[in-house]
Amino acid sequence: MSRRSDLPVIGVTSYVEPVARGDFADQPSVVLPVGYVRHIERAGAVAVVLPPPAGVDPAAVAAAAAAVLARIDGLILAGGADIEAPRYGVPADVAAQGARPDRDEWELALVRAADDAGIPLLGICRGMQIMAVAAGGTLEQHIPDRTGTVAHSPTRGVFSQHPVTPVEGTNVADILGTQTLSVCTYHHQAVATAPGYIPAAWHGDGTLEAMERPGAAFRVAVQWHPEEDVDTRLVEALVAVARAGE
Repeated sequence: MSRRSDLPVIGVTSYVEPVARGDFADQPSVVLPVGYVRHIERAGAVAVVLPPPAGVDPAAVAAAAAAVLARIDGLILAGGADIEAPRYGVPADVAAQGARPDRDEWELALVRAADDAGIPLLGICRGMQIMAVAAGGTLEQHIPDRTGTVAHSPTRGVFSQHPVTPVEGTNVADILGTQTLSVCTYHHQAVATAPGYIPAAWHGDGTLEAMERPGAAFRVAVQWHPEEDVDTRLVEALVAVARAGE
């Protein structure tokens, strides 16, 4: 690991997607909203984008994940499309988005490698769900089926705001306080179970909005999108642990 006390290196996951650029149509490209990178920079670190490797052979992907984590100080699992439901043992819901098996395999391998190496880890939206699935947990595939509302994603392609309440005594509450706060949201799935993690924030409708692993230096996940906000406290906390080399 770099262990540079002045400027920690934070890896952040991404897609490989077709992109139109200039004269090129559907050119395979590494894709990540730049908000993640700018958020990491504002928190006092350098961002390194981590696209999934070619192929989904589990052994090869696991080896690549271990090699990457030997060279960075912290890891962020970015938001994105739904995880393949068979990876947590159920058929896909009719509302499920198209599968991204390359990214699923890559991020699950990164979580496991981060656990083995003790790398500070922050999951964002899909990233929280990846952490749950990697731990043997399950997801709620379509929140509106339970709540009858689209409060977590009211407008297609637009981030919205909703309140969440951190759980007193958690790392999330230590970082953000215990008062209800408004966060940027865009999701239709949520974590149902996550062995080894505890709840760290809730929405009023009973949706789990954050979780963390007790005893770990930094194993935190949030269902909302802090990279779309000006509040950098969560990423600053990750960077602080990465800088300390814990």
